[in-house]
Amino acid sequence: MAATHPATAPPPAGAQQLALLAGLLTIAIWGANFAVQKALFVVLPPAGFLFVRYLIMPACAAVLLLVVTRGRWLHLPRADAWRLAGLGVIAHGMHVSLVTYGIHWSTAFSSALILACGPVFTLLILHVARIERLARGQVAGVALACAGVLLFLSDKLLGRQWAATGGDLVLLFSASLFSYYTVMTKPLIQRHGGVAVMAYATLAGSVPVLLMSAWPAAQAPWAQMGALHWFLLLWASFVSAFLGWLVWGWVNERRGVGRTAPLMYLMPLVAGIGGWLFTGETFGTVKLIGAALTLAGVAWAQFSTAGAPREAPAQVD
Repeated sequence: MAATHPATAPPPAGAQQLALLAGLLTIAIWGANFAVQKALFVVLPPAGFLFVRYLIMPACAAVLLLVVTRGRWLHLPRADAWRLAGLGVIAHGMHVSLVTYGIHWSTAFSSALILACGPVFTLLILHVARIERLARGQVAGVALACAGVLLFLSDKLLGRQWAATGGDLVLLFSASLFSYYTVMTKPLIQRHGGVAVMAYATLAGSVPVLLMSAWPAAQAPWAQMGALHWFLLLWASFVSAFLGWLVWGWVNERRGVGRTAPLMYLMPLVAGIGGWLFTGETFGTVKLIGAALTLAGVAWAQFSTAGAPREAPAQVD
C-alpha cells in the first residue's frame, strides 16, 4: 500500500479529540451567551452592549491581523476592500445589531433556534445566485424548517405577544443577512485569508454601529453595573464573540466543515437549558414540537445531496 502523503494525512486521533472538545466547548459558550445577554439587558440597554462590543472587536481584529502579518498591515486591492467594507456593514452594522435587539425582545431559546435556520438561507441564496440547484431532499428540508418555525411562533402569534414575535422575525431576517455575508465572502477568503477578511469587515462594520449607539450608550445606567455585569459584558464581547469564532475556525480546519457543522444543532439545546435555569423561560408542547421540526428540517436541507451545478453558474465574486 502506498504511503500517505504528509500534506494530505489526516490529523492524529489526539488532535481530532482535542478539536471535538474545543468545538463542544465553543457551542456551550455560544449557547449560554443568549442567557448572558438577556441577563445583561436587565441593566444595560442593547445600544450600550453594542457600543462596548465594537470598541473591543475592531481592536482585537486589527491586532490579530498585525500578528499574523508580523506587524505589516495587509493592503487589499481597492475593489476587494470596498466590497469587504459593504459586507462588513451587512454582517456587523446590520446582522449583529439586529441579533442583539432580537435577543432583547425575544427569549434565549427562541433566539438560538431562529438563528440555527442560517443554513437554510445559505442554500436558498446559492440557489437564487445560480451557484447550485436544490436537490429534492433540500427542498423538503427547507419546507419542513419553515413549517417548524411557523409552529414554533404560533403560540406567540395566537397570544398576541407582538414584541416577542417581532424579535423572532428580526432574528430570522438577521440570519439571512449572515448567510448572504457567508456566501459573498467565500471568494474573498480564498484570495486573502480568513483573518484579513474578518479584520477588514469588522473594522468597516464597527463604524456605523459606534455612530448609532454612541448617544444611547452615553445615557445608559453604567453606575448600576456591578462587577458581575462587567464580567458578563467582557465575556460576551471578547470570549464568545471574538475568541469563539477563532476557535471555531480552528475546529473546522482540523475536523472539516462537514463533521463540525452538526455540532451547531446543540446550541439551541444549550440556550434552552440556560434560559430555563437563569431567565425563567418555559416551553410548551407545541413550542418543543415546532423546535424539533425546525432543527430536523434544517439538518435535512443542509446534509441532503446537493443538486448538480447549473451549466453556467454565476460568479459570486
